[in-house]
Amino acid sequence: MADVLNSQPWQDGFAMPAESHPQQAVWLAWPERTDNWRDNAKPAQRAFSQLAVVIARYTPVVMVVSQAQFSAARSLLPSHIHVVEMAYDDCWLRDIGATYLINGAGQRRGVSWQFNAWGGFQDGLYQPWDNDNKFAESMLQHTGDDCYQAPLILEGGSFHCDGEGTVYTTEECLLHPSRNPNLSQRDIEQHLQNYLGAEKVIWLPKGIHPCDETNGHVDNLLHIAHPGEVLLSVRQDEKDPLYEQSQAALALLRDSLDARGRAINVHCLPVPGPLYRTEKESQGIDHIDSMARKPGEQLAGSYSNFLITNGAVIFPLLDSQYDQQAEAVLQQAFSDYDIIGFDAREILLGGGNIHCITQQVPAV
Repeated sequence: MADVLNSQPWQDGFAMPAESHPQQAVWLAWPERTDNWRDNAKPAQRAFSQLAVVIARYTPVVMVVSQAQFSAARSLLPSHIHVVEMAYDDCWLRDIGATYLINGAGQRRGVSWQFNAWGGFQDGLYQPWDNDNKFAESMLQHTGDDCYQAPLILEGGSFHCDGEGTVYTTEECLLHPSRNPNLSQRDIEQHLQNYLGAEKVIWLPKGIHPCDETNGHVDNLLHIAHPGEVLLSVRQDEKDPLYEQSQAALALLRDSLDARGRAINVHCLPVPGPLYRTEKESQGIDHIDSMARKPGEQLAGSYSNFLITNGAVIFPLLDSQYDQQAEAVLQQAFSDYDIIGFDAREILLGGGNIHCITQQVPAV
């Protein structure tokens, strides 16, 4: 039986490893919200099922499902995908799941952050979010790992760790008034040290696009290849209204040193699109004001939103004009990895992508 601990990870010798650390499992959650996923979530469920099969070539997959959807999910998923019944409000496992930590003695624990649906009553996407807020602790109970309850509203997609003391995030998200308005930037950095092992936090100003419903999650903008080496979504068209913002992020990274004093090598990923929701894709959705899914809505597509897992990089195929270029950049950064493209349009329609719907459990 896993325990809820009263201490802090940093003082206990625990920190978050890099995503490239060997993984015991990857978790996903079954999509079913009819106000977010079209046609009773059937197209999304097919996409999640197909992605689970791809990931399972490299890493065991756990699919979380609700009681109401258990039979449907079990019938669509092959037998080697482990299906677990749990309560949750929506399927963004990166943001609601536990953040796992390890220490030098080969032990594993996890963090349960506070969750308020990306903005609470100010600009959150749905309510209630009670099940999502409790999900990380349930996940840790299932994996048998002791739990730290962090006093901070934070989502897993809002930060990246290199496993050697460097954390990347955005000011737009972590300093957003809908998250932790009573905490200063320095207060938040202290929490990131206490609960992730951050020795240095690199703050990028903004996320990839104003249409990103997460208030600028960093995992839609940047990903870590190796310590001191990142991939950044960079706009190349000087006429793009977000070109200057993109170039500012690139310049900041190139002028920064990481926690170990290394200059940061930046691989530039293209930005797909612009991508827009079609008339057909906006149909079959129960309308709520906080998640308006209207035709012509711009989608926050990004090739940075990929998963690293046990020798593979699984990235979203989003735009035939740029897919091959993105694959080439990824292959350069991950020369010893299999680079797998996955048609992720259906996931993008729900507001995120491959990294957003997965959460890795590190091996120890």
